[in-house]
Amino acid sequence: MTSTKNEFTSAESDHQRFGDSPESVRETDHYQQEYIEDFTDRWDRLIDWNARAEAEGDFFIRILKEHGAHSVLDVATGTGFHSVRLLEEGFDVVSADGSPNMLARAFRNARNRDQLLRTAQADWRFLNRDIHGAFDAVICLGNSFTHLFKERDRRKSLAEYYAVLKHNGLLILDHRNYDRLLEGGSAVRQGKGNVYCGQDVEVGPEHVDEGLARFRYAFGDGSTYHLNMFPLRYGYVRRLMSEVGFQNITSFGDYQRSYENPDFYIHVAEKEYRFDVDATMH
Repeated sequence: MTSTKNEFTSAESDHQRFGDSPESVRETDHYQQEYIEDFTDRWDRLIDWNARAEAEGDFFIRILKEHGAHSVLDVATGTGFHSVRLLEEGFDVVSADGSPNMLARAFRNARNRDQLLRTAQADWRFLNRDIHGAFDAVICLGNSFTHLFKERDRRKSLAEYYAVLKHNGLLILDHRNYDRLLEGGSAVRQGKGNVYCGQDVEVGPEHVDEGLARFRYAFGDGSTYHLNMFPLRYGYVRRLMSEVGFQNITSFGDYQRSYENPDFYIHVAEKEYRFDVDATMH
């Protein structure tokens, strides 16, 4: 997401840094101190590529092909799951992330699957500075948009996604069902849900309020990590996308068009130039 250089020493960067009041840490750039190398090395145990591929099926591939997309910018590459899947399906992919640790892991994962990633460390808020070219589609998956704590950062990032897209491009963005969490419900309806599928990790919220969702990730080897995220509400995300300029916003729940109280929402929005016929006649 951001390209701020990590200035911590290697000893300091071995540990997440939340200070004495973790729940008060509500800053967009803080994620750099959360995705430390030890955590990213365990991330694939959290995701479980095979289980996630089975849960998703061809959902994203189908949507991209239906819209005629070929070039895709993955702005939240993480450890490379979606970038690699799209490469295997013949898409032209550029893989971006704000975490150098994530990009390094993604590159290794791709090489282990006989794929070569084109990677770029990029700040979403200045995406067109860090990424060159125009794309048929931008994907922002894995609940990544919730790392933006300020509304101006969310608006700026969406505007940058819009600008990097071709005139009829497509944005696909997902996030947890934070509405349910904010109303006192659970993070997932049953089991581990259909995104975080690992068998060796327990994931759950430690604190939730209108400005923070603090999640705990406890692995079977006894290691524990945390992420501080902004709890995006469903209606707010759709409104924000529309106000930035995206149109024809279609929302899915857990990869289904018909849904009720899903674990994850996926929004598919088009960048489409429309002209006011009456205005053009004057």
